[in-house]
Amino acid sequence: MSDPLILGLLFAVAVWAGTQNALAGGGSFVTLPALMFSGLDARAANIASTLALFPGQTTTGWFGRSLVSGAEGLSFRALVLISLVGGAVGAVILLTTPSNVFAHMVPWLVLFATGLFAWGSFGPARPSGAHIGRRSAMVAQFLIAIYGGYFGGGIGFLMLAALTAAGLAVRNAGATKNVLAAAMNAAAVVVFVFTPHIPWLRVAVVAAGAILGGWLGALALRRVNEKLIRGFVVVLGIALTIGLFIRAR
Repeated sequence: MSDPLILGLLFAVAVWAGTQNALAGGGSFVTLPALMFSGLDARAANIASTLALFPGQTTTGWFGRSLVSGAEGLSFRALVLISLVGGAVGAVILLTTPSNVFAHMVPWLVLFATGLFAWGSFGPARPSGAHIGRRSAMVAQFLIAIYGGYFGGGIGFLMLAALTAAGLAVRNAGATKNVLAAAMNAAAVVVFVFTPHIPWLRVAVVAAGAILGGWLGALALRRVNEKLIRGFVVVLGIALTIGLFIRAR
């Protein structure tokens, strides 16, 4: 389904998703159901969403590159390598998951991502004494990267928690996780781009809208109540979870 009305809707949704990503995160909560509504099955929509949101993630990571850092004896280069390998593994696992199986998993994945987003946004702060070692940091980042390549909802909060637990200041952890998210999704994109039947027109429309939305979000960053946006993302995630469970019955 690629008629002008659907493409226009996808563009509008993508602008919102890009703005939401810039302000609070969770843009895939919007693009995934929109792409499913356009006629894609759950797995194809997840792949298309990953491909479409990647340029915006790369831009965000690039602008914050001056603050990136390694953590707990791991160089930034090592973290990027771990993220690339884990992202590729997650993408391969997704491609080997039958579409009907993934469709039944999506409600649970969205529920997990929504809970993670809510916890990261409104849960208690991490105790200042919490700390993980080098090996734990490596394992944590690799597992997060696999999940990122497979689905990706909530990876920002997972990485922020892991990187701060590995000793990074919150500001540096925020910039570092943006670049690492782009790295793990880059690996997924390389795997996905060679799969057949990619809906490139829809991917391009969503990508263009997300880039525009990211720019608008950057302009609005100091004018919008971030807690309000995060609350909206949680409500949206709950509604999407309920809708997906009903659809999967």
